[in-house]
Amino acid sequence: MPELQEFKCPACGGAMEFVTKTQRLQCPFCDTEMGIDEYEKLQAQEEPASPPDLPKPQQQASWEQQQTEDWDQQETSHLKIYSCHSCGGEIIADETTGASSCPFCGNPVVMTGQFSGDLKPNYVIPFQKDKKDAKEQYMKYLEGKSFLPKIFKDQNHIDEIKGVYVPFWLYDAHVHADMAFLGTNVRTWTDGRNDYTETSEYSVQREGVIRFENVPEDGSKEMDDNMMESIEPFDFSKAVPFKTAYLAGYYANRYDVDAQSRMDRAKERVTKSTISEFSKTANHYTTVSTQRSQVDFTKATYKYVLYPVWLLNTTYKGEHYHFAMNGQTGKFVGNLPVDNGAYWRFILIGAVIVTVIMFVLQCLILV
Repeated sequence: MPELQEFKCPACGGAMEFVTKTQRLQCPFCDTEMGIDEYEKLQAQEEPASPPDLPKPQQQASWEQQQTEDWDQQETSHLKIYSCHSCGGEIIADETTGASSCPFCGNPVVMTGQFSGDLKPNYVIPFQKDKKDAKEQYMKYLEGKSFLPKIFKDQNHIDEIKGVYVPFWLYDAHVHADMAFLGTNVRTWTDGRNDYTETSEYSVQREGVIRFENVPEDGSKEMDDNMMESIEPFDFSKAVPFKTAYLAGYYANRYDVDAQSRMDRAKERVTKSTISEFSKTANHYTTVSTQRSQVDFTKATYKYVLYPVWLLNTTYKGEHYHFAMNGQTGKFVGNLPVDNGAYWRFILIGAVIVTVIMFVLQCLILV
């Protein structure tokens, strides 16, 4: 079976987890805690114990398997089976799962083969926000939403909440830009009888080099690209070299979308940002429009990282609503139901108020 890694407490043998507040491993049973480097040094000194000899069982009647329908090859091609070191239970996971927990004893486990060789991330940003923070941000997110059904606030419950290390590709790029803009200046005046407008047009040329660092694109098919972009930015200055101990107690996926597949999306983001930044230099005009833009990539590199994300799911009237929180900064996004009755009442009241104001103004003008 593929190899699993567990993080056993050296004091009591319990499963240690990575704690966001202390950024250390801690045992929930005896409260033993230690730094990740300290734990790795301790593990390197220990020799794995040999399993004890078990007495041979007496001759028993053999068990025969009942005839069952075989799994379709397509159903099992994306599954892997692991054996829990603590209880011996089998853990079935898909081919991209890199960290999970045993469904029998609850011990957090890391599928080390998912992060070896070319699959090993260069860096990881450890979780800075815990599950309590995610729940609090969720409740704050519901506040002040005028068209949110009241029953959703009162009776809503979270179906699932989990911390996931999401695979990201980070792209660095040096680009050379050559651009032409049309700038306009508008001047208006009046001589008492007539109003005048003068529009002057200018050809604006810009050329230069701009550098981008750590442009993120998620490397997981399961994650919604727009939602992942919405919880940006992540502060890469807090990233550390990847170690599996940071995954203890969380879920993690390895990438299933390679860097080449995300490169076009990253280039598109860089190109749009380049045009935007160069257009800002033409700030002496009333309006600025792009006439020509040539953006050439003179240098481009990428790296593989894991970013912390809290995922929340809830159900309302049979519909599923999904939310995500940046596990580093606490930025929260998601979709919410709309109370259509409240929405149309607001529109109707607004229309009535505007009509009354217009009527009063007309009466004042006539008087």
